[in-house]
Amino acid sequence: MLDLAAARILVTNDDGIQATGLGVLERIARSLSDDVWVCAPETEQSGSSHSLTIHRPLRLRQVAERRFCVDGTPTDCVLLAVNRLLRDRRPDLVLSGVNRGQNAGEDVTYSGTIAAAMEATLLGIPAMALSQVVREDRPPDWATAEHWGPTVVRRATAVDWPAHVLVNVNFPAVAPDEVADIRVVPHGNAKIGDALDERTDPRGQTYFWIGTARNGGDVLRPDTDTYVLDGRSIAVTPLYLDLTHYPTIETLRQAMS
Repeated sequence: MLDLAAARILVTNDDGIQATGLGVLERIARSLSDDVWVCAPETEQSGSSHSLTIHRPLRLRQVAERRFCVDGTPTDCVLLAVNRLLRDRRPDLVLSGVNRGQNAGEDVTYSGTIAAAMEATLLGIPAMALSQVVREDRPPDWATAEHWGPTVVRRATAVDWPAHVLVNVNFPAVAPDEVADIRVVPHGNAKIGDALDERTDPRGQTYFWIGTARNGGDVLRPDTDTYVLDGRSIAVTPLYLDLTHYPTIETLRQAMS
């Protein structure tokens, strides 16, 4: 259980230091604690997953009081913030987001938002990733994330999580008073990126855009994040960073002997 009023909270994202969702998350964090720090990428890093910059130097730049940016990935931001910027007193909680668009289904394997929370978890710090579902036919409405965010964070941190677990939160694309409930569910397997748009540049060379359309996956399975989001529920999913599939260990041991 975390005492949020006394907690040091680190806020980060993958949409960049200027992103609207980051401002939303800062306000959520400041409604919970007076000790809030921000360290986010200088530019958008969506889809960067858990990448780490190791082939060039990184710049950590202060943009305001307790507000910094890094010319790298979300993972870089958390690593530098925890081990350098806040090394005298590490954060008690890391919040990542609020992402513009959902991080549900197989998005979790690509998301820089979730990767920032992963890095914090690997450093032994409780972490949550927050995302706001948006509709293509209208501008993003951040009111639902801002209204419900403090409640979800308070409830999630009121209990202890096992080691190597982070909490992924997705807010549905409805008004705050239209939210049905908060559901704790596994993530589905609806996958992004299968739609490839092939085009030709002015020099006759072929290039591709990876589209954002998702396959059907588990959208129709009633116990997954993608399903409950369509039903106007907030989806809360604990993610476990130990990727070992233990039931297969003995099978492979026998095969290798």
